[in-house]
Amino acid sequence: MSRFEHQDELNHPREETPEFTQMVEQGVSRRRFLGVGAAFGAVAFFAMAPISRSIAAALAPTASPLLGFKAVPASTADKVIVPEGYQVERLISWGDPLFADAAEFSNQLKNNTAANQQRQFGDNNDGMSFFPIDQQTAILAVNNEYSNYELMFEHQGHKMTAADVQYAQAAHGVSVMTLTKQAQGWRFDKNGRFNRRIDANTPMRISGPAKGHALLQTRADPKGEIALGTFNNCANGMTPWGTYLTCEENFNGYFGSDAQVDISSSFARYGIGTKDAGYSWYKFDPRFDLAQEPNEPHRFGWVVEIDPLDPKATPIKRTALGRFKHENAELVIAEDGHVVVYLGDDERGEHIYRFVSRNTYNPTDQAANRNLLDDGELFVARFNEDGSGEWLSLAHGQNGLTPDNGFQSQAQILIHARLAATQVGATTMDRPEWVAVHPHEPMVFCTLTNNKNRGIETHQAVNGPNPRAENHYGQIVRWLPSAGQHNAKDFQWDLFLMAGNPEVHGGTPYAGSSNITGDNMFNSPDGIGFDQGGRLWIQSDGNYSNQGDFAGQGNNQMLSADPKTGEIRRFLTGPVACEITGLAFTEDHKSLFIGVQHPGEKGAPSSFPMGGAAVPRSSVMVITRTDGGVIGA
Repeated sequence: MSRFEHQDELNHPREETPEFTQMVEQGVSRRRFLGVGAAFGAVAFFAMAPISRSIAAALAPTASPLLGFKAVPASTADKVIVPEGYQVERLISWGDPLFADAAEFSNQLKNNTAANQQRQFGDNNDGMSFFPIDQQTAILAVNNEYSNYELMFEHQGHKMTAADVQYAQAAHGVSVMTLTKQAQGWRFDKNGRFNRRIDANTPMRISGPAKGHALLQTRADPKGEIALGTFNNCANGMTPWGTYLTCEENFNGYFGSDAQVDISSSFARYGIGTKDAGYSWYKFDPRFDLAQEPNEPHRFGWVVEIDPLDPKATPIKRTALGRFKHENAELVIAEDGHVVVYLGDDERGEHIYRFVSRNTYNPTDQAANRNLLDDGELFVARFNEDGSGEWLSLAHGQNGLTPDNGFQSQAQILIHARLAATQVGATTMDRPEWVAVHPHEPMVFCTLTNNKNRGIETHQAVNGPNPRAENHYGQIVRWLPSAGQHNAKDFQWDLFLMAGNPEVHGGTPYAGSSNITGDNMFNSPDGIGFDQGGRLWIQSDGNYSNQGDFAGQGNNQMLSADPKTGEIRRFLTGPVACEITGLAFTEDHKSLFIGVQHPGEKGAPSSFPMGGAAVPRSSVMVITRTDGGVIGA
């Protein structure tokens, strides 16, 4: 995730109230109310009354049969550490050539150029998906979220030029890579036919209900049908028809202006204002200057669908999925064949969404599925205090989404999805990040990574799934749709875990839930995903100071959990100042790809992965067992 992930507050600081102490007390009270421990399986989920539903699954009396590795301790070392019997190797790093004739990355930063970067692996890799072609060939599609100017330029971003901006834009987007299985494992093939770079200037087709709307029209694109580029691509998804979904998150930080600009309420809600996040794009590229192109920000904040099998295919921005700060897009096929996509909006006090397609998936005709994400209904979640929940429709004419309330059309609702969610009464959440669906049961998990504003802002009072004021540690909410149907209107929810620090805050809500101990504690759960064995993998993007509230937690990490017993073990620790993000398994689950993002950020002492005096570089790593077995088992 971008170091500028909270620019909503850059241009529009949040109001604070003097009710903080009261809200903390409410959080403590609610923790006691819900804090009864219990072994927690899918059947027990509904059997327990709301008053006795545990905030987290208590540990089972015996070790989980799912977790077959020895946990690793917390670490502050500048390397990736994996369990005994495992090995980790570097697959690719920022600036490595994507093509045989591309230039190598240079530690002499002045030698790196936009022309080079357009044919190199992008910066700050995040979400990724693995697409098998045959037993020896596969595609790995990887997001490249943003750029660390302090590592990219000798001037650390203080003396930007037009050429520098072009270089930074080329480092964003998506890298598509051909992998081949060799004797020593999966390796990147520079000569692979699927290799491709998609960046902040790649033409993209706009589709769905918002296509052509006046708010998407610009001088360069008066029809509102073709956008240039994608950037701040955080997490991802993949479809059963073989395409990659990349999700635009903190797009607002790239826009700004030195002129006087009228900031509308919709701009304010998305954190858009005259101050950018330090990228300086608007100073050299007029489409990012709000005074020159006020509609350009509306063309970002979407889910983009990419065909990894066709390097010449035009990516498509699917507007039916709504515009907000997308984390990932978790797609599942409901029993009746409708496509359901779960989506989180990664900002403090924002919401969780769900899209349900109008038409059904056809497994015998994949070409017929290509436009399923253009037509359907978008919903937003309301979590009730009694453990129930419902999906509120964002369809025009329903739930107050009418012209009288400023919503003139379905296209406008999708463009201003955050405003629509507030209108219908959605629950404000503690930064909804990745969503993951259990592979064998209708059980959905979403990471709520933290929220310093919870209990301070009047519109972010402590509530059921967000039970702690000034939440520094985060939690994971879990829900089961009614009758196990992902397109059902209602669901039941609980908290699978609350992260915390029992060594510092024992006996308080900030110690975490009962399945958090001194041996597995962490903060800010972010990336999550399931393997086919049913293990839930949890990645952290939190405070790595190892001091104060975070003492003993070390660098960011990756853990594995049994969703039925609630047991959690630390599987991996990352290098200095990094985030662990992105995960993809091979079909046999004997290789795992994970991302190490922004090692050495903010001047932290890292030279990962090359060592010595090398510039720290975000990287994709591949993990295998030394005995060739299944990861995690």
